[in-house]
Amino acid sequence: MARFSPSRRMHPALVVVAVTFLALLVSAGLRSAPGVMMLPLELHFGWDRATISFSAALGILLYGLVGPFAAALMVSVGIKRTMLGGLALMAGSTFASQWMSAPWHYVLSWGVISGVGSGAVASVLGAAVVNRWFATRQGLVMGLLSASTATGALIFLPFLAWLSEGGAWRPVAQMVSLACLLLIPLVAWLVPERPQDRGTARFGEDPAQATAEVPPRQAVRPWLAIEALGRAIRSPVFWVLSGTFFVCGLTTNGLVGTHMIAFCGDHGIAPVAAAGLLSLMGFFDLIGTTASGWLTDRYDPRRLLAIYYGLRGLSLLALPFIDFGPVSLTIFAIFYGLDWIATVPPTVKLASQNFGPQDATIIFGWVLVAHQIGAAVAAFGAGVIRQEMGSYMPAFVIAGLFAVLASAVFLTGMGRGDGRDKAAPA
Repeated sequence: MARFSPSRRMHPALVVVAVTFLALLVSAGLRSAPGVMMLPLELHFGWDRATISFSAALGILLYGLVGPFAAALMVSVGIKRTMLGGLALMAGSTFASQWMSAPWHYVLSWGVISGVGSGAVASVLGAAVVNRWFATRQGLVMGLLSASTATGALIFLPFLAWLSEGGAWRPVAQMVSLACLLLIPLVAWLVPERPQDRGTARFGEDPAQATAEVPPRQAVRPWLAIEALGRAIRSPVFWVLSGTFFVCGLTTNGLVGTHMIAFCGDHGIAPVAAAGLLSLMGFFDLIGTTASGWLTDRYDPRRLLAIYYGLRGLSLLALPFIDFGPVSLTIFAIFYGLDWIATVPPTVKLASQNFGPQDATIIFGWVLVAHQIGAAVAAFGAGVIRQEMGSYMPAFVIAGLFAVLASAVFLTGMGRGDGRDKAAPA
């Protein structure tokens, strides 16, 4: 009987993390799908690159803008209900897009509705799960959950690119919709609302010293996000984190995630091969971002962010000038991939240190808004630059310079805050 005692059972936090990882993975797959669909939609409907990029940009923007309100929903009605609602919107909108015939249909389905749904299943969800379920190893778990977005590209992109061969786009929509739909019963079954529902404390927390968590209220209270923002904007740290995370979005999913396949196409590289390149980035980001979480538990997050943004900027500045051969692209994919979203764990750590456990998740949601604004600017702006100038080179050079600037911000010591660590022990 001792084999099955509570002390020997798997902690439910590990199951919650596994399901959350899958949900974030699918959400990332949805947000990366427009990059695969860009050329097929252009061929099938005759829509120009700027129009298609606008829908992708809007989806990316809403993906971030919904974040703080989703965090407030997680506080007021619960993490589980928020996840289920987001997955339902993602499944419904992508499934309905099979019958689109005009640009506004694409904007509504893949831009507005899926953007709102995926925003409820985004990095802010990972931050909420970490804060609620883990007393130790928070940086490592946040790194792992952040890496799920890269893993989404790793798993989805080559398969979606294969489905889109010959200009087909409906199979892509069907596959994304099915993946979202399959997750709904999994979340309903395996994700309890809080550790107390399973008769345990947070992972790494002494049950005798655990404080009882207040159950979520059933009323929807979106103004919690506004109240938290009102407190945060008085802090210079908030503006440093938001500004640099704007650059993070500008230099990752907005530019590379949305336009890399098309950029490779300009150099004669087939979509499947280009998607494989993104998958290679995703594989190495899984390593890099998980390692970033481990490092965040041990080192000054500001120094880590200075390194990450500096390396990312240098890689983007170099990309337009390489020969786009297999060797040079592989080197870029490894170098850039290790740093794709390694910025998330130290950014979450700084938010927790400066805003405390009660506000940290919502404040990170607002910081994520800046990230997605940057991503939206890059997604739309790079499409316009390509259409007007016939080349993506200026877009990648501008993004690289912004990343170097973000590195300089942290090298000067900004983002220190008041020096008080208000977060739960990590």
